[in-house]
Amino acid sequence: MKNDPTPRPSPPPAFVVRDLVERALAEDLGRGDVTTQACVPVDLEGAAALVAREPLVLAGAFVFEQVFATVDPRVRVEVLAHDGARLSKGAVAARVRGPAQSILEGERVALNFVQRMSGVATKTRKFVDALPAGSKTRIADTRKTTPGLRALERYAVRCGGGHNHRDDLSSAVLIKDNHIAACGGVGIAIERARAWAPHTSRIECEVDRMEQLREAIEARADIVLLDNFDDATLAEAVAFVAGRAILEVSGGVTLERIPKIAAAGIDVISAGGLTHSAAAVDLALDWES
Repeated sequence: MKNDPTPRPSPPPAFVVRDLVERALAEDLGRGDVTTQACVPVDLEGAAALVAREPLVLAGAFVFEQVFATVDPRVRVEVLAHDGARLSKGAVAARVRGPAQSILEGERVALNFVQRMSGVATKTRKFVDALPAGSKTRIADTRKTTPGLRALERYAVRCGGGHNHRDDLSSAVLIKDNHIAACGGVGIAIERARAWAPHTSRIECEVDRMEQLREAIEARADIVLLDNFDDATLAEAVAFVAGRAILEVSGGVTLERIPKIAAAGIDVISAGGLTHSAAAVDLALDWES
């Protein structure tokens, strides 16, 4: 593990986490653990370590802890690394002690949460680290999250140094291609949104070609999302907008392309892959006694 200056993000509300944990345990443990009950004496005490099997960014230690607290309050979890920390291979993130049956019953659910969340954080950190030094460009997620797990996955993005886009459909106006098609054009969609939306809400509009971008700027969009613009058209778009709107890029975003997009003067790079395509990392619960 090494020092990391990334500020620790605030976790989701405790009641949200408890609800998700209870649902996951009901799915996996609701009818009991026949193997553990058959093989492990009820009075046996045990201990295990949460070990990183590969370099990763940790996210979800508090969920890991909540799983065991829900299974059995007698299980004690000592968290040794904070969420957002970079862990090297072999690092111990937490230790668990208590009734062996309870540790084994909660193991899979606890690992599922922390492996998934740490996978999102690790991928996000790679995207953030790809930005040029001193860049003001933000790496952001999208609403392409696992149904029911958005609060945890978006927290994991923050653990990786990224930012969150709108939380849900009520959070902000984002006019996309199908809205434009349904309304009959960029300008009329923005005009309707501005007339209806609260004065506290910015108006963002997605465009996929320069003609639409010109319409969006003429209609005074606050934010314009450039969808699948190639590098040449991206440079043309930045020059045309000239600071009149916040510019976001989405679509076709790769690690290799991030430095070029940021250097072009883009304010936000959003990538659905931070959540929908992040692979779970290899964290294991190794028995110690």
